[in-house]
Amino acid sequence: MPEMLYARDVYGKTLVEIGQKNSHLVVCDADLSGSTRTSLFAKEFPGRFFNFGVAEQNMMATAAGLASCGKVVFVSTFAMFATGRAWDQVRNTICYSGLNVKIVATHAGLTVGPDGASHQALEDIAIMRAIPNMNVIVPADGPETREAVFTAFQTKGPFYIRLGRAKIATIEQRPPFKLGKGFVLKEGRDVTLVACGIMVQEALAASDELAKKNISAQVINMPTIKPIDEALLIEAARKTKRLVVCEEHSVTGGLASAIAEVLSEKEPVKILRIGVKDRFGQSGDEKDLLREYQLTSGAIVAAVQSL
Repeated sequence: MPEMLYARDVYGKTLVEIGQKNSHLVVCDADLSGSTRTSLFAKEFPGRFFNFGVAEQNMMATAAGLASCGKVVFVSTFAMFATGRAWDQVRNTICYSGLNVKIVATHAGLTVGPDGASHQALEDIAIMRAIPNMNVIVPADGPETREAVFTAFQTKGPFYIRLGRAKIATIEQRPPFKLGKGFVLKEGRDVTLVACGIMVQEALAASDELAKKNISAQVINMPTIKPIDEALLIEAARKTKRLVVCEEHSVTGGLASAIAEVLSEKEPVKILRIGVKDRFGQSGDEKDLLREYQLTSGAIVAAVQSL
């Protein structure tokens, strides 16, 4: 069985690891450090950690100021608050100046579960990738989260890294993360499944199920939504002629939209979207919610068969 990890646990431990060797790393949170796991950094480096309470806008503005003075600043809160409440400061204070602020938002998507629609960010990828200078990453598992955080620290400019609440399975034999690159996890000739985040596991399971039906499905993990791997997408479109895109996000503005924007101009093919279709979330068990919103391997199989 693959190892199950909380991506936010990995995030907190990675901050400590980086902080031990880099005194210019500063971490900020908005009263949720226990949930986002920045509390691990706060315990180790209390002089470089700042808790802003429920004041996300102030946190982002202060992070921009710290970054303008040579610090690399990681800011964390729930995805809904990081992207919704503080969008003005993210756009005008951080991204306009291309500052070294790395937003690592947790509790994204439906798998927040019982917290319900007010806390289930389903539009955050769309909001963040629309801002110039912003890099957007959605890791598929714990190890990829660690690599993405290191990459963000080492790369100049603003980042948005999207993490969920629930444990996720570690993907076996996954290539190392590289900004702007997607990775073929499984070869196939009939259809390409492109996924990010928790949906990568569902795409792999769907590929196995499709093989039993004599349908060969290629699986691509696309952790970097912006900048997206155009060359890999064009290659996949030419190879299989049809794509199914899978994401725990609205079908509007997220991974599917980013892919459609590339291929509609450079290699038009049929694309089906597995995601939340113009609905708000709701309170419930995470597995029940994924079934209700058809974010499952079974829904992917059905979409492929419809092609």
